[in-house]
Amino acid sequence: MSKYVSAIGLIAGVLAVAFSPTAIAADMKMHDMDASAAAPTAADKKLIKSAMQAAPKKVSEGATIVAMNADGTMRTLREGTNGFTCMPDNPATPGPDPMCMDKAAMQWAMAWIGHKAPAAGMIGFMYMLAGGTDASNTDPYATKPSANNHWIKTGPHVMIVGADASFYDMYPKSANPDTSVPYVMWPGTPYMHLMIPIR
Repeated sequence: MSKYVSAIGLIAGVLAVAFSPTAIAADMKMHDMDASAAAPTAADKKLIKSAMQAAPKKVSEGATIVAMNADGTMRTLREGTNGFTCMPDNPATPGPDPMCMDKAAMQWAMAWIGHKAPAAGMIGFMYMLAGGTDASNTDPYATKPSANNHWIKTGPHVMIVGADASFYDMYPKSANPDTSVPYVMWPGTPYMHLMIPIR
């Protein structure tokens, strides 16, 4: 899996997703985040602009912005105030996939990344309004298409993660979903989450 948080992936799904959650790296070390006191460079300003495209302006303006270092650790480009964390597009993935998630969604994504069960009763919300990347709809850890992992393409969407299983029972769980309507990604796994397209 590429070194990036969706896909979260996160951002899995976390992340979807992402930072669909598949854009989130399995080895990303969020606990290694370090805040930088220096003024952002021109390159960092581009990353901040990309990350802010993930969510509505009122959310992204107050969000913490993080980016990944070459060694896989994360650094803070801008401290936030509203509990959301946004990440810029991952250039290694086919489509635009900046993502923005609340605290509960971040914890869910970290559980996915660590191959651990997400905490019960913590419902999280993620934005991917600039679009998502291609991903398996059935395998939370797939990194490329295969004959049986139901690879799909997603556009702009939001995600609800960490809800009770009965919540997801209200939505389609097809392995090959209609991505123009809400559907459950990674059904039958601890990381299933609701994908809601934004048109």
